[in-house]
Amino acid sequence: MQETFDAPLAPLTTMRVGGPAARLVVAQTTDEVVDTVREVDDADEPLLVLTGGSNVVLPDEGFPGTVLQVATDGVAVESADACGGVMVRVATGVPWDEFVARAVAEGWSGIEALSGIPGGTGATPVQNVGAYGQEVAQTIASVRVWDRHEHAVRTFANLDCAFTYRHSLFKGAGFRGGPSGRYVVLDVLFQLIPREQSAPIGYADLARQLDVAVGDRVPLTDAREAVLAQRRRRGMVLDADDHDTWSCGSFFTNPILSADRFAALEQRAAERLGADGPTPPRFADPDGNVKTSAAWLIDQAGFGKGFALPGSGAALSTKHTLAITNRGDATAYDVLALARHIRDGVHDAFGVTLVNEPVIV
Repeated sequence: MQETFDAPLAPLTTMRVGGPAARLVVAQTTDEVVDTVREVDDADEPLLVLTGGSNVVLPDEGFPGTVLQVATDGVAVESADACGGVMVRVATGVPWDEFVARAVAEGWSGIEALSGIPGGTGATPVQNVGAYGQEVAQTIASVRVWDRHEHAVRTFANLDCAFTYRHSLFKGAGFRGGPSGRYVVLDVLFQLIPREQSAPIGYADLARQLDVAVGDRVPLTDAREAVLAQRRRRGMVLDADDHDTWSCGSFFTNPILSADRFAALEQRAAERLGADGPTPPRFADPDGNVKTSAAWLIDQAGFGKGFALPGSGAALSTKHTLAITNRGDATAYDVLALARHIRDGVHDAFGVTLVNEPVIV
C-alpha cells in the first residue's frame, strides 16, 4: 500500500482538473481496500474512492480527506461450460478496456461493444456502463462489495443490483455526507458466452460501418475494431495528445421522457426549428417512455462542436457535442460553468433538463 500527502489528483482523472488530496492511498489488494475504508470511516473522515478517474470532476480546492485509489488486479476464470458460459471474476482495479480486449482474444462474447471505455472494471456496475447497444448489466452475474454501513463483505446478484439506464444500487447518495457511496466494489463476476461471434449488433451506425443489418453477428475482433473506430471519430478513446479526449466522455445522459413530455418536446422543437425542421430523435424505452438524444438537444439549442465560454479553458469537443473537454488549462470551475450554461440553454430552448453523467465532487 502506498501513502502520500498533498498528492496531485488531476493526473489521476481523464478530465485532468482538480486540486490535491490531503492524503492519497493506493491499495493493491482487496484487504488493503477494506482496511483503508474501515480506518477512514472509524475516524469519521471524508473518503473519496477512485479507480480510473474517468467519470468524475474533482474540485479546484482539492479533497480534504483520504482519496483511495483502487489498483487491485486479477482476472480469474471460475468456470467454463457450454450451458453456463464463462464465469470470469475481475478485480475492481483492472482497466476495463484491458478486460474487454482479453475477452475478445479469448473468444468470450458479450462486452465487445463496450471497447475503448476508460476507467476501472469495478466502476462499470456503478453506473451500468453502456454503449452501442450493450450494457454491463447484460453480462454481470454478481458484484462483491464492502458495505460501509454493515461493516461486511456482501455479494449482490444481478437482479439485486437494481440496474437501470446509467444507474444502479451502487450509485446512491454519498455515505455520511461524503462523495463516495455506501458500497465499495471489490470485484465483479461476469457471465460471458464462449463464442467467436459478437452479440447481435444493436446500434445502427455500427451496423452500417460493419455493412450488416441491425441484429446480425460479426466476428468479435471486427466488432471491437469497429467500436474503437466509432469512438475515435468522436474523441472518446483516450489520447494524451488530443484534447478532445481530455473529458469524462458523455457529460450528460440521454433524457428519458414520458410520452406526454416527449410530445411537448416535439412541439417546442417545431416552434423553434420550424415545422419542416429537424425533429428530436426517439428511441423506445422498456418502460414505455421515450429516450431522446442529449447531443441533439445541445446542438439544436445552439451549442455546436467546440463551443466555449469567453476566457474559459473548457469547451465542447470539436468532434462530439456531448463531451465537455479540457483544452489544456481548464479548471473545475470552467468545466462546471460550461455544463451549467449548456444545461440552462437546453432547458430554455426545449424545456428538458439535462442530467450530469459524471460524479461532481
